[in-house]
Amino acid sequence: MLKIKDKNNTSDYDELSEVELIFNSNDDLNILLGENSKNIDRLNEILEVKISFFGNKLVIIGRKHNTEIAENLINKVYDILLFNKNDNQSVDFSIFESEYKMIKNKNSVDTASKISNSIDTWKKNIYPKSDGQKKYIQAVNDYDVIFGLGPAGTGKSYLAVAKAVQFLKKGNIDKIILSRPAVEAGENLGFLPGDMKDKVDPYLRPIYDALYEMMPFEIVEKKIQEGTIEIAPVAFMRGRTFKNSFIIIDEAQNTSSIQMKMILTRLGQGSKMVVNGDLTQVDIKYINDSGLGTAKKKLSNLKTIKFVNLSKKDVVRHKIVSEIISAYEK
Repeated sequence: MLKIKDKNNTSDYDELSEVELIFNSNDDLNILLGENSKNIDRLNEILEVKISFFGNKLVIIGRKHNTEIAENLINKVYDILLFNKNDNQSVDFSIFESEYKMIKNKNSVDTASKISNSIDTWKKNIYPKSDGQKKYIQAVNDYDVIFGLGPAGTGKSYLAVAKAVQFLKKGNIDKIILSRPAVEAGENLGFLPGDMKDKVDPYLRPIYDALYEMMPFEIVEKKIQEGTIEIAPVAFMRGRTFKNSFIIIDEAQNTSSIQMKMILTRLGQGSKMVVNGDLTQVDIKYINDSGLGTAKKKLSNLKTIKFVNLSKKDVVRHKIVSEIISAYEK
């Protein structure tokens, strides 16, 4: 994209400014602005600017501070469009919201870092949206045992599944193991019918959702049936050794100290383990016995294990989620 000019009649930061941007093609701009250009009104509202377009040119008018943010935001989303282009889809406004939140929090990732840390899956390219997510992905690349600690919505599980799928696609591993403790969040689900997979499925639904976003449905089902993707509760991991596998332990704050030690000692040659959890959402009866909390105390100083701390600044869900987290922290 080429920035043509910045018209500003005064050095006063609050005076009106005009920025013109030229895109590679009319189609690119149309995709960026969404179906029937529906993204423009919402951008005008949240950025407090006036955006208009014709052909492949976009004009932004508003106070200098606002036009600078608008220009930065549009450039970032356009880079994402070029990097992960799909001519059959318009850009969903949630991408603008997510990038805008990171810019406001001064936690945004530059395009070069997005590309260098991107994750190639069967269906899409996935990239870090925050500095914390970038560090998380780099840790998964560089270490065999990684702990991801942080609140809901920071992308811990999603990015772990993405890396597992990437490793499987490239042939770096033979198997993906998905596990979590079968602990309800404050309610008793009672007896669940079916085999082991049926019983644990409700607890691992977010991971299933991520798998289906990254792999065609028929491939996911085939690999589950043949055992290449294995879903099991933590209790069924005892006595096993996982070789050439990518193991993801989700909701690890709800393991006991004994369970966590058992999990970590399952790691075999050629394997990688990602343990995710949020120490502010412990649902087990004895909160002080959280396996994740104990592991943090005992293992933080080991140079061969990496702990990555994500915060509310890394939340990529609806903007209200980070506000809710802040309110509960207070």
